Amino acid sequence: MSIVLAPMEGLLDFVLRDILTRVGGIDRCVSEFIRVTNTLLPERAFLRVVPELGTGGCTPAGVPVRPQLLGSDPDCLADNAARVAGMGADGVDLNFGCPAKVVNRHGGGAALLQDPELLFKIVQAVRRAVPPHQIVSAKMRLGFLDDSRAEDCALALEAGGAGEIVVHARTRADAYRPPAYWSRIADIGAVVRTPLVANGEIWTVQDALNCRTQSGCQQLMLGRGMVSYPGLAHAIRQSGGASEAVQAAPWEALHPHLQAFWQLVRATLERRQQAGRLKQWLNFLRRHYPQAQLAYDTLKAENNVAVIDAWVEGLGH
Repeated sequence: MSIVLAPMEGLLDFVLRDILTRVGGIDRCVSEFIRVTNTLLPERAFLRVVPELGTGGCTPAGVPVRPQLLGSDPDCLADNAARVAGMGADGVDLNFGCPAKVVNRHGGGAALLQDPELLFKIVQAVRRAVPPHQIVSAKMRLGFLDDSRAEDCALALEAGGAGEIVVHARTRADAYRPPAYWSRIADIGAVVRTPLVANGEIWTVQDALNCRTQSGCQQLMLGRGMVSYPGLAHAIRQSGGASEAVQAAPWEALHPHLQAFWQLVRATLERRQQAGRLKQWLNFLRRHYPQAQLAYDTLKAENNVAVIDAWVEGLGH
């Protein structure tokens, strides 16, 4: 069993990766996408999104972070993959799942699922450019408008040399609306030999158990569920495959993590972004914690960082 922390643009950045891997239960992270167009990016562009590359490719808790590239040009992606692989990551991930209109309009992300042959060419080029000991993984959805080519896409990724495929069990047209069609991952698993990781709509231990049963995957990727309930990975591990009753990371245990998160936000982000980042996380946390609802109500109209400093300092008193 392994649990991977998902890439989520505008949410799961290096700050939240740091904190959630401190809480624990995560085996590996994938970064937010790094957009590759028609140029070889300098190392500082990769470090801006994945500063962990400057510290051995791991979060401070020692959890590996795999950079994710997004683009549609095989040669350009290969050149950039070779560069970022040389910076010390355990491998390179490729984004074939982003549903954002601006990305899809330029032929990136989930739009590529309409062209399995291009998927093959991209993965093949990147695989040839990355040293053999480093994995090339890929994240896909079930399709663009429908899931009729899901198996074809996965076979193309496998043929190109992908060593792992994450399947977000929805199409681009489904966006993030429930449900996730976990059984379609099992259909993909019936035609490929490449290890699969199941992703999508895993908010609770019971969701994780159901996903494993329906998808046939032991490997899971957690995104919004982990942000909303930082103890989710631990709870899944402790459940023994039998129960929803395990409670990991109660609210009081999150106090030092909220404080550390705010300290990192204050130290690394622009002042105008700081209050919003804390409120963004509290907005997710209130799905699981009644106390987070109270905190969100207290701070949702507050943009004075000095006031938020005082609130964070008072946690646990």
